[in-house]
Amino acid sequence: SKNAKSFESLFRISRKTFNYICSLVKDDLEARPSNILDLNGKTLTPHDQVAVALRRLSSGESLASTGNALGINQSTVSQITWRFVEAMEAKAVHHLQWPASEAEMEQIKNKFMKIRGLPNCCGVIDATHVLMTVPTVNHSHEVWLDREKKFSMVMQAVVDPDMRFRDVIVGYPGSLSDAVILQSSGFFKLCEEGKRLNGKKKELMEGTELGEYIVGDAGFPLLPWLITPFQHAVPGHQVDFNKRHSATRSVAKIALARLKEMWRIIHGVMWLPDKNKLPRIIFVCCLLHNILIDMEDKELNGVPSSRDHDPDYRQQFCESVSEPGSEIREKLSLYLSRKPPP
Repeated sequence: SKNAKSFESLFRISRKTFNYICSLVKDDLEARPSNILDLNGKTLTPHDQVAVALRRLSSGESLASTGNALGINQSTVSQITWRFVEAMEAKAVHHLQWPASEAEMEQIKNKFMKIRGLPNCCGVIDATHVLMTVPTVNHSHEVWLDREKKFSMVMQAVVDPDMRFRDVIVGYPGSLSDAVILQSSGFFKLCEEGKRLNGKKKELMEGTELGEYIVGDAGFPLLPWLITPFQHAVPGHQVDFNKRHSATRSVAKIALARLKEMWRIIHGVMWLPDKNKLPRIIFVCCLLHNILIDMEDKELNGVPSSRDHDPDYRQQFCESVSEPGSEIREKLSLYLSRKPPP
């Protein structure tokens, strides 16, 4: 499409971002046999293939509907989408990384501080369910049945204040709790071993230092590096802390809602998905989400700022509370009670 408005409504990204994505994957797509044809027998260029894949990922339409709309056989749509996913995994992973320098982390901390005043905060953790339709007659599929009696796969993400994904793990079945998935993740291991969230400490008051940490909702365990809200907050500093905590967590809720709204292939119910390919498709959608932020794509402005990425899912509660984590949260809440929020 030569018309910018028509192009952006079809692909939901700007032409500039589209061209950048093409530049990332062009070599990988060209390195493969170019026997991919449309229904008229025309060979599809790498740009054509990126367009097909983005249409499939952003529309959430079936292979048949996507193929009909673009004049391509549905098996070709499937082949192109998978080629694109593999190319993005190889060439775009630098768009989803943990902050590489102290200066980058300081910028993140400063931005979190401006939200509601939480000092030394490095990220927000949250989890979301990607719904699936699987045959119920097969008992081996019961592991995907979550507590809301839906079949789903869980994605866990750590998000920065610009709603950029900084750490993502996906592929765990819906039957597992957020806490169990966290404790099974590489992110948890790195933090426990002191290889992440191990930067500058901040002095709260004389004799009290606050290390780097992330925040998460009540579904996660309270740890020295993962601060959750007070579950039975008393009026005063604890209630005030929970308000600040909730406002800060909203960046992850909006990020996950935007991910599903923008890349609608993971928004609805995936019909009989390939459970080995689905995590990779979700991960590439996360890469695309970050690329739109990095490219300052104006199409993002049209995406609603919903916080409901998991409609009909109730709040999970984790009873695991570490003593050092509890002490840090109490001292932090008392420190904040003496300071007005930004």
